[in-house]
Amino acid sequence: MTFVGFVQQLINFGYRLYETDHKNRYNLFMTFDSQSFLKSLTQRPGIYQMLDAEGAVLYVGKAKKLKNRVSSYFRKSGLSLKTQALVKRIADIEVTVTETEIEALILEHNLIKQYRPPFNILMRDDKSYPYIFLSDRDQWPRLSFHRGPKKVKGTYFGPFPSVQAVRDSMGFLQKVFKVRQCEDVFFKNRSRPCLQHQIKRCTAPCVDLVSDEDYAADVKKTRLYLDGKADKILKNLEVDMENASVELNFEKAAEYRDQISALRQIQSQQVIEKGSGVIDVVAAAVMDGMVCVHILYIRQGRILGSRSYYPKSRLVNSPDQLLGDFLPLLYLEGGSRPDLPKEIVVSHPVSDVDLITEAIKQQVGRSIEIRHSVRGVRSKWLELAVRTAEQNLSAKLASKKTQQQRFESLRETLGLDEIPQRLECFDISHSSGEATVASCVVFDANGPLKSDYRKFNIEGITQGDDYAAMAQAVRRRFTRLMKGEAKLPDILVIDGGKGQLGIVKDILNDLGVVGVMLLGIAKGTTRKPGLETLILADENNRVIAKPQTSALHLLQQIRDEAHRFAITGHKQRRDKKRRTSPLEGIAGVGPKRRRDLLKHFGGIGEVKKASVADLAKVPNISKKVAEAIYSALYNE
Repeated sequence: MTFVGFVQQLINFGYRLYETDHKNRYNLFMTFDSQSFLKSLTQRPGIYQMLDAEGAVLYVGKAKKLKNRVSSYFRKSGLSLKTQALVKRIADIEVTVTETEIEALILEHNLIKQYRPPFNILMRDDKSYPYIFLSDRDQWPRLSFHRGPKKVKGTYFGPFPSVQAVRDSMGFLQKVFKVRQCEDVFFKNRSRPCLQHQIKRCTAPCVDLVSDEDYAADVKKTRLYLDGKADKILKNLEVDMENASVELNFEKAAEYRDQISALRQIQSQQVIEKGSGVIDVVAAAVMDGMVCVHILYIRQGRILGSRSYYPKSRLVNSPDQLLGDFLPLLYLEGGSRPDLPKEIVVSHPVSDVDLITEAIKQQVGRSIEIRHSVRGVRSKWLELAVRTAEQNLSAKLASKKTQQQRFESLRETLGLDEIPQRLECFDISHSSGEATVASCVVFDANGPLKSDYRKFNIEGITQGDDYAAMAQAVRRRFTRLMKGEAKLPDILVIDGGKGQLGIVKDILNDLGVVGVMLLGIAKGTTRKPGLETLILADENNRVIAKPQTSALHLLQQIRDEAHRFAITGHKQRRDKKRRTSPLEGIAGVGPKRRRDLLKHFGGIGEVKKASVADLAKVPNISKKVAEAIYSALYNE
């Protein structure tokens, strides 16, 4: 060995010692010393942020006494498995001391929104709520759907829990009271009644087929109904019906009778409370590691609708704990909940109810009572919400178990040692070769993983060549996967037979993809579901004999989803292309020249018929540009 080689070995040995020592020091530093931390921790109220080794926030919590609360995570026994999983990942804890526990609750809420920690309950609902809008200043007021800022002067009724609730209410009002719902532009330019009048959904004020007084009466009834005063409407209608009968106006009396009947029917379908209760009924259910919160929206004493939430909750073990974590997230946002209820009825007692109530008061500027023990109609609402939460959660769990059973069945059908964790499926869609789009959908043990779906616009192939389209899509997808865009699938499903399997197999080999099973689904001669042939792309392209029914159902589900996603992408691309002018994309032809051409010739059809000489006569179009336009349109 030369002297230089000996020195180089010493240097390498020294570097390895340094690297090992540095790594040990780093690991020692990153191991959280809970005892030392707790010794110096205050007993004052505040919030604590638990961080992982990379400094990311794992969990944000509040405490009346910080030391007592944080110490509970590091006791030697009694921790749930979820809490143990959190504690193992803690590398550091940061605390913020507050003056009061209410300040801590509000700060906790803001930090959860900012950092979205994985061990906290997260809200994923940032949509604006829909309203029904009744214009006030029009001679013929209009009823319409509204979402967004309330800029136009008028009356806004709501918010409603969903768009469907608005549509149901507007449909009922249109059928019973016939107040117009058409756009103002449409209304002002009518010369004869529209279809809505013919099917008795509008009194046609646009062509003066209803008097001002009668239309105003219909608007008044609509307003009373939306204000929750259906009983008052019924009394007025009964009087009107009797008066019409006395005057021998039986047609009008029959109209009032029909309105009374419709109102009675809609009342019988709902649990009604006399008065004007504005209440949210919130029920929680926890089962097998999953949670559900179901909310009934009561406005003016009527159930306007409901909604179920399934928040991710790694640390929640009971319904009361779930409500304690969920209520601040839902009601501390005054801006996103423009019509907060006056009262919240909950299915389980909440330990920090006074704290939450005071925090909401500080945030939104008024008190909201939170009650657990209720009687009368409120107890019926609560029973309904609890039953719905439990049923929805059971259905979701059953669906999840069914999916797991299907994955197990697929494992047995294919003879695998382990249950596959990730499946991908490709499909192609086009219209006679136009606007070809390939889809890639992803399933895991929980079902569709839509965040990993991808669409590929296929270019540079012979129109209608599905083999080439599939090859291009698979190559593009797996090139990205090999670069780390996402995980490789355990099984790649191809909707096709041996021909397409062979092409895809060559591409995967070319890219050096290993460990991915390739499975083809060939439709039978009758093309009926359940009669497909499964082909494994091994050396012999083995056909799976007698696949299990559950496995086939899973493969049918992922294939149908890929087909749906491909068709959706194709339609969007095709429609976009058809909305695009043939003049777009021609070199030297910008928006101004396109306008000049269309103005000069009167339309794109005449532009296509024009010669180079005719095109050159258009102002601002040179002979060179005219030749480029002619060439592009001729070759289209």
